This record gives sequence, structure tokens and C-alpha cells, in this order.
Amino acid sequence: MAGEFSGDRVHNACGLCCTKIQNFTVQRGDQLILDKINLHIHCGELTAIIGPNGAGKSTLLKAIIGEIPHYGKLSYLDASGTDLTTPIIGYVPQRLMFDPGSPMSVLDLFASCTQKRPLWLGTERKTAVQARRQLQLVQAEHLINRRLGNLSGGELQRVMLALALNPIPDLLLLDEPVSGFDQRGLVLFYQLVSDLRYQYDMSIILVSHDLELIARHADRIVYLNKTIQAEGTPYEVFRSPFVIEMFGQVSLDGIPDRSLPLGQKGGGQ
Repeated sequence: MAGEFSGDRVHNACGLCCTKIQNFTVQRGDQLILDKINLHIHCGELTAIIGPNGAGKSTLLKAIIGEIPHYGKLSYLDASGTDLTTPIIGYVPQRLMFDPGSPMSVLDLFASCTQKRPLWLGTERKTAVQARRQLQLVQAEHLINRRLGNLSGGELQRVMLALALNPIPDLLLLDEPVSGFDQRGLVLFYQLVSDLRYQYDMSIILVSHDLELIARHADRIVYLNKTIQAEGTPYEVFRSPFVIEMFGQVSLDGIPDRSLPLGQKGGGQ
């Protein structure tokens, strides 16, 4: 949806913007966690990161948001080729740590994250309006007055996704956001994310183990194990011999062999 308004920003769909991740390297002591990761992700593109446990998938996302020290450069080029030094990044972690016995509601969570007024003084009307608007984007407006402790895992992750969309980001990062979902919740979440990519023309990076679902929804898949071992369309990556060796055969029934210009190993264009 071109020209969608969120907060103080108009987000225009163009298909020409690009997030560049250049030579991202993370080292802890003598241990190399990530080694020279290069990715170019265009707006409107969903990139799924797969790999074995300990491959550095979550580390990559945390490096992108600046949570852990790293080498390398993150840049965001707008449609004119201008390098925006501070792209807007939305982030949904694997889980939200909170006391399930707390009386905090979904609205309280939004207020604590978005309004300047202390929560104990009450929720501002504009906060409630914005919270409803954001929750509508993820089909979760009905949860606004529910206690966080009473939400299912899928409902809580949709709330977290709604928070990450305020304001609409240039780059949305999702770190295994569907752990513990039932099958219906899985399908709904992936469809929501897929729709957001088109609706707001945003770049999305998703870390996931749900191979058949990402095969159906992702534009590009990156197989990561400290370095980028394979990169391409779902059809290309899931037919790679060492990906098959790691994960077995993934059903590609009904998935076209798309020959998209998504780049080669180590950096897509």
C-alpha cells in the first residue's frame, strides 16, 4: 500500500530501496561466530535464514540491531540511492520475558513502550488509538484489553509483531517468532508476515526452522553456518546437496522454479 501513514512517517512502496549488510563479522575471544556476512535485501522481499543450532542466525539479527559488538556496515539505500544512516528497524525476539502473573494488559504494554507519560498515570487516548491501529495490522485488535499472561504463544507474538510495526520499519527482523505455535497459528503468522511485505514494501529477515512454510512464502533463503553456505530461491537452496544432507528433502510441490536475480553465494543483488 503506497503512502501508508504511521506515526510521523509516510512509507512509500517503490521496490527500489535496499538494505545492505556488508562484511558482518562477530568474534568472541578466539571464537569466530560470524564471518563476513554480505546480504542485499530489497524492499518487498522476505529473506529466510536457516541453519543448524549454533550457526549464528540469532547473532546476526542482534548484530544488525546493535545489541552485540560486531564488525561490518549496515546501510539502507532509498529509491534515489541515498544512504540513510539510521534506517528504521523493527525487531521481534524469540520470546518476551515477563511475569505471567502480572496484571499488565496488551494496552499497558503498548503504553509502556510508546508513551512518554508514566503508565501509573494512565493510558493516553492517542496511545489507545494507535495500539488498536497497530493490532489491526496483525488481526489482533480483540486482544487489546487481555492480560499478557492469558495470551497464547501465538497471540503474544502477534502483539510483539504489532509493536515492531510502530513506526513501519525499513527492515523487519523476526527471530524464530513462531516457537510453540500450533499448525493453524503457524500458517496465520506466515501469511501475515507475507502480506506485510507486499502491503508496506518492507524488507524482512526471518529466522525459522519451518522449512516447508518458508519455502512457500520466502523470496530468498540463506543457509547460514558462520558463513553463507547457500543463497537463492527456495527451489535452489532446498535442492542444494548439503542442505538436503542437513535437513532432508523439503516438499517443493506447487512451488515454481523462480529464476529471480537474487545474487550468488555471499551477497545478493
